[in-house]
Amino acid sequence: MASAFPPGPIDLHTHSSASDGTETPANLVRAAAEAGLGTVAITDHDSTAGWESASNEARRSGIALIPGMELSTRRGRASIHMLAYLFDPNSAGLVAETARIRSARLTRAEDMVQAIGADYDLSWDDVLAQTQDGATVGRPHIADALVAKGHSLTRSDAFAGILHWRAGYYLPHYAPDPLTGVELIVAAGGVPVIAHPATRGRDGVVSEGELSRLVDAGLFGLEIDHRENTEDGKARLRELAAKFDLAVTGSSDYHGEGKPNRLAENQTSPAVLERLVERSTGWKPVLPD
Repeated sequence: MASAFPPGPIDLHTHSSASDGTETPANLVRAAAEAGLGTVAITDHDSTAGWESASNEARRSGIALIPGMELSTRRGRASIHMLAYLFDPNSAGLVAETARIRSARLTRAEDMVQAIGADYDLSWDDVLAQTQDGATVGRPHIADALVAKGHSLTRSDAFAGILHWRAGYYLPHYAPDPLTGVELIVAAGGVPVIAHPATRGRDGVVSEGELSRLVDAGLFGLEIDHRENTEDGKARLRELAAKFDLAVTGSSDYHGEGKPNRLAENQTSPAVLERLVERSTGWKPVLPD
């Protein structure tokens, strides 16, 4: 049977201005279509605010859209992000948890700006000037404000300097544990994939014991082909994917001009996309008219 998805590269991890990307949801989808993608996922941090606009543009632009989200979770001091695909955005558990995360992000961002402002010319209004209505305010917006004020050269420079935890201004924010994250996504009919799980190398990869518990709870896959995963980490992830029969995804983690990542620089196979859609029960892919 022929696939319902248009031909072209598949990129399952991108961000719009609904969180920390620099393009509106519609412009993000338009950029993906212009880059020749067949399918793109919108996965803003802890938010589905961009779904409607992105969906409308996908139908116009002739590209398939996978509505999703990047859900914040935490294990101790380690941040572990869960990509959630095709879930019901009205699921009560997920709505309540993402609202709590966004509130914690906002309080944390305000506290960080106050601390930075004691040493640099930076105010909360400077940060708000870098956001769009409905966006999940976070460190990327602080970084953009630091660039606008001339304290950093680029967003990446801000993260490597003033916003790095060693600089003393970093503060953690609330997030559920990974198991709770997977359970919430699955309860909403969605499909969970751990985002870039090897940015700290082979030794930073989730343990077999924890991964086994996540798989039992409904974990679908691992985002292995991602520019921030180390090569030794990728090798370990492929071992774990084979052991636990997990899907392997590849994505750009595109943020517009907010990061150097380019659309479709890493991709997911059509077979994995089909499996992902078959697993979901919460929402449907958006196909072009």
